[in-house]
Amino acid sequence: MQLENKVAVVLGASAEEGTGWAIAERFAREGAHVLVGARRQAPLHVLAERIGGTAQRCDLASEDDIAALAAKALEAYGRLDIAVNAAGVPMGGTIANTPHAEIVRSTEVNYYGNIFFVKHMAAAMAQGGSIVLFSSMAATHPLEHVFGYACAKAAADCLVRYAAIEYGARGIKVNSILPGAIRSEMSSALWAVEGMEASWAGEVPLARIGGTADFADAALWLAGPSFVTGLNLHVSGGNQLTRFPTTGERPALAGVDPTSGA
Repeated sequence: MQLENKVAVVLGASAEEGTGWAIAERFAREGAHVLVGARRQAPLHVLAERIGGTAQRCDLASEDDIAALAAKALEAYGRLDIAVNAAGVPMGGTIANTPHAEIVRSTEVNYYGNIFFVKHMAAAMAQGGSIVLFSSMAATHPLEHVFGYACAKAAADCLVRYAAIEYGARGIKVNSILPGAIRSEMSSALWAVEGMEASWAGEVPLARIGGTADFADAALWLAGPSFVTGLNLHVSGGNQLTRFPTTGERPALAGVDPTSGA
């Protein structure tokens, strides 16, 4: 088992078919003690019971909540080795029409929240450790209607490089994962549209969209003994070598959030 007796925090783990849930389950199977966090408490406790871990409510936009989550890891297990932030808030709209409040909310969660996460998780770690953030391929490949989300994620990717330098002397690695199209609970309605999945997979060299297990594999590699820090890692089946399908190439949407797939 690759993470035997390691202690891991996984934030954003309340959706059973979501990436955070899959990562928490994978880490537990690899021998880690896992503290899971999210805003939704009921499913979070189901996951904690299933993996023999601990659950605590945490809002990524609240620095106090994130500090409390790190403190809970020390209280429950006496140490912290790995911290993964798989939480985030997609936001649609364009520069011209997005309300100020929505831009602020996206920035608070998708950028400021990552700053707080790195700050408090690193403070709770002793010598050595691994912090993994979740970004998006939309941060490097513009996708219409997601500018606020993508720009905040791009800022978090820059944060990764600064944090890798700041915490490297303590042996703490800091990296981010940039998923392409994802099959998850949040995106299920998108892929249910006839022809939608094929239009996205057509731009992926490996000819399929990603599943939560793909991202759990990547998080496990970064959390383990990999000699890697300051990396913004594309996990997209090679989609970063091509592009997203354009609006004209995708089937028409009716009441489906176009930001839910990446």
